[in-house]
Amino acid sequence: MPKQKTHSGAKKRFKITGSGKIMKQQAGMRHNLEVKSSHRKRRLNQDQVLSAHDTKMAKKLLGL
Repeated sequence: MPKQKTHSGAKKRFKITGSGKIMKQQAGMRHNLEVKSSHRKRRLNQDQVLSAHDTKMAKKLLGL
């Protein structure tokens, strides 16, 4: 049986931590940055742990 290919969109969007959690970039940092406060921009710029419901689908796409 052939190997499963990793979804090329998923490998660009998610990264796996050492403990096995899946991290993602938060939404909201693409445009209208001049109206957002510095505190809000700093918070949005941090990576976030993927929710438990989305983790199952992301692991399937990443071939884990």
